[in-house]
Amino acid sequence: MTSALPRMVTSVRYRLRTQVGKRFMRFVLVAIASLASSILMLNLMLGVFHRTAGLSGVIGAITGAAVSYVLSRWAWERKGRPHLLKETLPFWLVSLGAWTVLGLTSHYASVWALENDKSHWQRVLIVDGAYLIANALTFIARFLIFHYLLFAERGSEPGPSALEVVESEMAGPGKLVRPEPLAANGSGAPAESGAWPEAGTRR
Repeated sequence: MTSALPRMVTSVRYRLRTQVGKRFMRFVLVAIASLASSILMLNLMLGVFHRTAGLSGVIGAITGAAVSYVLSRWAWERKGRPHLLKETLPFWLVSLGAWTVLGLTSHYASVWALENDKSHWQRVLIVDGAYLIANALTFIARFLIFHYLLFAERGSEPGPSALEVVESEMAGPGKLVRPEPLAANGSGAPAESGAWPEAGTRR
């Protein structure tokens, strides 16, 4: 167990240095800010303004989603005006699903607290706990959707292959060597001037 711990720590550090790991860590900060704003709104609506738990959960989720939308674009380094159909609308559809989960969770947690004769602030704490657990589950689901679907990089040109990188290092800094086309006679030598011989040409 002791020897396995350093390997686990090293593995975690390696994964956090990947693109997915960096996005995940940024999204953790997004989720913290979003959760803080949604919990604050939930407690204001439920504890101070005495609204229903279901309505309070939905309004809290909407507040958190608004914060999440702005900060998620920062997490995935999106700049400029967002695309309505490819980014904004899908984001709010995903958020709508999260609101449904959070609203239902808040409602049934409140019902359970009332059935068990909990006081007003005990009910608030129970709803907060259920809301926090539901938020953790929706956090994982939203990250996967955002990273692999909504904010996924599209249309980028493929970079040089591993072989080309090695050859460029051998050729010197700043040079990228790409294999020249082989001659048509099958000798394995590159064609003259880097071009293919024209059809019908005799050697």
